[in-house]
Amino acid sequence: MMQHDIRIAAVVCRCPVGQVDRNLDRTRYWATLAREQGAALVCFPEMNLTGYSNREDICDHAISAAGPEIKSMRELARDLQVTLLVGFAEAAVSGEFYAAHMVITPQGRTGIYRKLHLAPPETDCFQAGDRLLIFEQADFRFGLQLCYDAHFPELSTAMAQAGADALFIPHASPRGTAAEKHQSWMRHLPARAYDNSVFVVACNQTGDNENGLFFPGNALALSPAGKIRDTLLTDESGLLITDLSVSQLHHTRGHRMRYFFPNRRPECYQIPVHVETLY
Repeated sequence: MMQHDIRIAAVVCRCPVGQVDRNLDRTRYWATLAREQGAALVCFPEMNLTGYSNREDICDHAISAAGPEIKSMRELARDLQVTLLVGFAEAAVSGEFYAAHMVITPQGRTGIYRKLHLAPPETDCFQAGDRLLIFEQADFRFGLQLCYDAHFPELSTAMAQAGADALFIPHASPRGTAAEKHQSWMRHLPARAYDNSVFVVACNQTGDNENGLFFPGNALALSPAGKIRDTLLTDESGLLITDLSVSQLHHTRGHRMRYFFPNRRPECYQIPVHVETLY
């Protein structure tokens, strides 16, 4: 479990499809601004580098995890001494395409999460990932999920079981107003935090992606008790800065009636379910 507070930033920004150079520049801008405000980790929306699309032509804009775009992000993380969570349509060496999000540390170490649960419109474009990961940096463990992933409780449970202190959930979730999107998130994201006693941080793209989708800007940070710590609802780009506090984690996990997770009985969940007909 984390032993030190960590200040994080969640970015809400516009990410036009295919405008990779422009999106890289904006990533540098927001990462620099976040670092100036003391953030040690900066989370960007889903596919912020390439833009998000569920049309097949998104593959024309996909980038390699070993390409020059990611090299420039590694240099940025090193120069700012900040951990970056950046997203892109990934062109894998296998020839497949993934909705991917990469963790880049100031030391140049990287890890990549490939979206496990594809939304139905995405299945024509992307291959689903097949690795469930959490990332460890010093004493801080965190999981990454992408947008549609958050609707599957088992994923958050598995990450918590592996020791995650926080879940970062970048989104590219279109349609509706910022207020409506916030209400949508409030139906399931607090449950992921509350049931697993983890911080949850989510952020969304905003504005016109110039490829047929419009995004309402949102960012949200939830405590391990499932309560709102900070929120940002905007039609413009913006930055949510919040501190993930050790004391708040201890407040939940140090109380036997607040910390449900240790009392799970996974052996029971493997038992076949019998349907009993009642007359």
